Amino acid sequence: MSAFRRCSRAVVVALATTLPACQSGASPGHTAGPAPSAATDRRRPLFVKAPTGGDRIAPYVANQLARGREGHYGVLVYVGATWCEPCQRFHRAVEAGEFDVLLAGVHLLEFDLDASRDALHDAGYGSELIPLFAFPNDDGTGSDRRIEGSIKGPTAIDQNLLPRLQKLLADQAARR
Repeated sequence: MSAFRRCSRAVVVALATTLPACQSGASPGHTAGPAPSAATDRRRPLFVKAPTGGDRIAPYVANQLARGREGHYGVLVYVGATWCEPCQRFHRAVEAGEFDVLLAGVHLLEFDLDASRDALHDAGYGSELIPLFAFPNDDGTGSDRRIEGSIKGPTAIDQNLLPRLQKLLADQAARR
């Protein structure tokens, strides 16, 4: 059984009830409704390809936050690159459903480091390592609530990214 499957129920309940309230970002087709509960919200996490380059990252993220509040889903900024092995592993794990519970109802605003490095830095999403996962501030800029980097290899998800994402999300839930 993977570390993901052993995720504590308390963390899942805390995240399911606080993520939609503290992050936002909606895509067409989402409608506002009652806040999801841990028992009923099993929506898979969704990658949302963000625009590349330019200086409009913070306004774009702020807009996604507002849309998420209306649509009752969370937003987490994700910065990766096509050449990054841990980023590739994370993508495959999300697509395989390994993060369906932990990131239920979350839109991952996906930025490509190579296409938007300077703009990401200017918006507060600069980092030494990738992947970067960061909660945005209300104005769309990057907050200090983030994790960056991972190990390479087959244990990147279970032994590195998953526990660190669980802690990041639990810390975010505790702030709310």
